[in-house]
Amino acid sequence: MVLVVDDEPDVADSYAAFLRDRHAVRTAYGGNEAIAELDEDVDVVLLDRRMPDMFGDEVLEEIREGGFDCRVAMVTAVDPDVDIIEMEFDDYVVKPVTRAEVLDTVERLLRVTEYERTLREYYRVTRKHVALSEARGSANLEDDPEFASLTERRDRLREELESTAERFVDGDFETLFSDFSE
Repeated sequence: MVLVVDDEPDVADSYAAFLRDRHAVRTAYGGNEAIAELDEDVDVVLLDRRMPDMFGDEVLEEIREGGFDCRVAMVTAVDPDVDIIEMEFDDYVVKPVTRAEVLDTVERLLRVTEYERTLREYYRVTRKHVALSEARGSANLEDDPEFASLTERRDRLREELESTAERFVDGDFETLFSDFSE
């Protein structure tokens, strides 16, 4: 689900129209409306920075403080300056933007989200595999169907990670590792 937030209805509706053939989309025409539209179904937020009722910066803070597990792209006419350093967005796109830029931004953020979720699961499964192998020894686990299933799951997750990473472009890596900037 993509949430498009812009106080200019024509702009928000245009972005939503660009996305509707590929994604479920919600629109909000202000910051307060955006907060009301947020829930666990929202994967990506395209967020205008300057809105009269609530600045995008404040909406972003609400998203992060509320623990919503979504990616946020600031899509704004405000050129970036040092004031963005502390802002926890995942991408920054300066208007005007084309249909291709909107689609590329959303697709990139979704690829990064998919990769992170798979990586977390891969880590959990791998740690279980290692713990069992160390505790019982691989010889004692050879005939265990549950361990075999765990091994298959680990291998499948590794393949999914590799497949997703192959589709990455440079911007995806920047987005993926933005959390490690400090």
